[in-house]
Amino acid sequence: MESGMPLTGGQRALIRESWRRVSGSPEQHGLVLFTRMFELDPDLLPLFQYNCKQFASPQECLSAPEFLDHIRKVMLVIDAAVSHLENLSCLEEYLCNLGKKHQAVGVKIESFSTVGESLLYMLEKCLGTAFNPEVQEAWSKLYSTVVKAMRRGWDTHPEGD
Repeated sequence: MESGMPLTGGQRALIRESWRRVSGSPEQHGLVLFTRMFELDPDLLPLFQYNCKQFASPQECLSAPEFLDHIRKVMLVIDAAVSHLENLSCLEEYLCNLGKKHQAVGVKIESFSTVGESLLYMLEKCLGTAFNPEVQEAWSKLYSTVVKAMRRGWDTHPEGD
């Protein structure tokens, strides 16, 4: 699983250090990420339904126990990527399958740019001045690598099949 430009040792260190500061409160920081995501693209809200229940507002969704469980899962995926920075290819099949699941529920590939922006926003809010251009670049490269693997889930099952 290559992103074109592999992460340098320094970038891996920046990611690990910044994640260490975030990962202690995954639900809290995940809420920041998803709140931002809904601010950037409110049209993503209908993708989140549990027991056929459509949420009337982002706030209703963000407080639902099922959605909080989704937040924890997302944060675990990020944690897995950080834990496997030396060997991201071991996550390839898992991420490809995750991509297939996202496609199956109607997520569009374009939405991953919104999620990426939201991830960087969450890191900036959490890290404050420690979120510098080098940290941003490292996380952007990692996120790009993860999304590239997830996109393979779309590539193996093109929309419309």
